[in-house]
Amino acid sequence: MDGLKRLVDATAVEARAAAAVEALRHRAAQDGLVDVAIAEIPSPIGSLLVAVTKRGLVRVAFEDEDRDEVLEHLAAVVSPRVLASGGPTDEVRRELDEYFAGERRRFEVRVDRRLMHPFAKVVLAATARVGYGRLATYGQIAQRIGRPTAARAVGAALGSNPVPVVVPCHRVIGAGGSLTGYGGGLPRKQALLALEGSLPPTR
Repeated sequence: MDGLKRLVDATAVEARAAAAVEALRHRAAQDGLVDVAIAEIPSPIGSLLVAVTKRGLVRVAFEDEDRDEVLEHLAAVVSPRVLASGGPTDEVRRELDEYFAGERRRFEVRVDRRLMHPFAKVVLAATARVGYGRLATYGQIAQRIGRPTAARAVGAALGSNPVPVVVPCHRVIGAGGSLTGYGGGLPRKQALLALEGSLPPTR
């Protein structure tokens, strides 16, 4: 009985500690002490880490990206006040859930572009206009931004996209219809295009 009592007491202590931590997070968010709110969400392409600031969604990280490196980068570039917090991330989590359920074709969350380099901002703005179920080539994106010979640089900019899925770099493919590279890996790119009904036929 003593062992059972100790187990029950330990469980109660853990529950109180978890509640205290959650209350602290809620209070910090209420008091404006959180500059970057983060949350993990499940998805068909693996767990995604989302990070949100007052300006909007600043980061989406795939599950095989090192979480410590992602958080350190956010702390260094955006703010060291990074905290797991549900409320500020609710909107992006809801929209991603709807997207993966096939119920959303366009994201409406604001995007904080602080992690994008100047050229990448231009490339990703053009990429954001590639609609659901449609594809564009690297060369077409280069044409759209007035840099027709910069297809390779466009590819590099897309590879640095800090908010994949929401800014749909998966919709950009090679000139011959090949999927080529993707920051999240080709299987994820294939899965996203299959979800949208735009996966090119295999040759």
